[in-house]
Amino acid sequence: MPLDRKAKAWALYDWANSAYATTIMAGFFPVFFKDFWSIGISPTESTFWLGVSVSTASLLVAVVAPVLGAIADGGSARKRSLLLFASVGIACTATLYFIPQGYWQAAATIYCLASIGFLAANIFYDALLVSVSTAEEIDRISSLGFALGYLGGGLLFSINLLMAHKPASVYLTSQTEAVRVSFLTVAVWWAVFTLPLAIYVPEPTRTKSISLVDAFKLGIQRLGDTIRQLTKLRGIVRFLFAYWLYIDGVHTIITMSVDYGKNIGLTTNELISGLLLVQFIGFPGTYLTGKLARRYGAKTVVMFCLSIYLFVTIIAATMDSKAYEILGLNVSKFYLLATLIGLVQGGVQALSRSMYANFIPTDKEAEFFGLYNMLGKFASIFGPLLIGATSLLSGSPRYGVLSIAALFLTGMLLLSKVRY
Repeated sequence: MPLDRKAKAWALYDWANSAYATTIMAGFFPVFFKDFWSIGISPTESTFWLGVSVSTASLLVAVVAPVLGAIADGGSARKRSLLLFASVGIACTATLYFIPQGYWQAAATIYCLASIGFLAANIFYDALLVSVSTAEEIDRISSLGFALGYLGGGLLFSINLLMAHKPASVYLTSQTEAVRVSFLTVAVWWAVFTLPLAIYVPEPTRTKSISLVDAFKLGIQRLGDTIRQLTKLRGIVRFLFAYWLYIDGVHTIITMSVDYGKNIGLTTNELISGLLLVQFIGFPGTYLTGKLARRYGAKTVVMFCLSIYLFVTIIAATMDSKAYEILGLNVSKFYLLATLIGLVQGGVQALSRSMYANFIPTDKEAEFFGLYNMLGKFASIFGPLLIGATSLLSGSPRYGVLSIAALFLTGMLLLSKVRY
């Protein structure tokens, strides 16, 4: 049965905003921040301030998540709130084009604001899913958005890579100009493909609008109710602690891997190509881990995937810029690690969510997934600060990336004790 127009328009927003996640967050911004804006400060200092920017955005959104969630539950400001925060993200992304070389403070601030817009808009995007789908179609529509996000983000990232590799082919004078123009393309892409949602997705009006004060009170009340219930469910508490630790490691690798690669001498082309490799290997990797989970169980597969992450982290800490010779070809070590990450990244995220769903008491899905999503946002705070502070204090980025192994190891130990 074909999907209706509002469902397709909703799913297309994932195509729109994933361009920011790939080209900006994981791709060009960390490279440009170190090579262009951070002229005059040390590599370890720039790593520290990049980590602070990422962590600050995640912390601010996580702190106000109960308020934003309550507004979304109010039902009369979901689309408007999404468009407001998306507009902040789009405007700040475009502003990155105009920041001159050496102005790392301005770049870090604008990047933080853009990330806040991106993260906060996603809260309302998720909240709109119920209003554009039926119980029979909700899984299909949600999966469509996820798939379009991979495709849309990967497509624009590929175009931006071609621009950076061959700027003259698109009438640009240098690679630097091509990267700066890429920031503008992300803003335009995000804005244009948000229009279908703005036009065709109706604003839910099932419940009465609530004030900001009432939204804050309602959010705190619901969070308190959920936490009180958690005290009676030790298994889910242990799982959430484990999840918070290891997913923090996953998010840290996503946001900080390019910066680390620059510190150990990898070329920009190697780093960006490796990220693109992760993007496209994520499709078959997620499918494969899903099939393995049906045979061996989700917990077993998640533990295996986390062991791969632990292995990747340890190898990355000792890695250099040299390549391995495989079948007569020189293959970058970074590409091999990127391949391993691509194979397990989607599986960790997808199977963790399905494991959690099995722990939730009946008729408490919304409340408990609200806590789960809030923890996911807090899981982007500690890791970047840990890697940045360790690099700064030790004077070596290798110790910084090695510190992330502690998150995976501790998370795995806790998860191993969860009955599932």
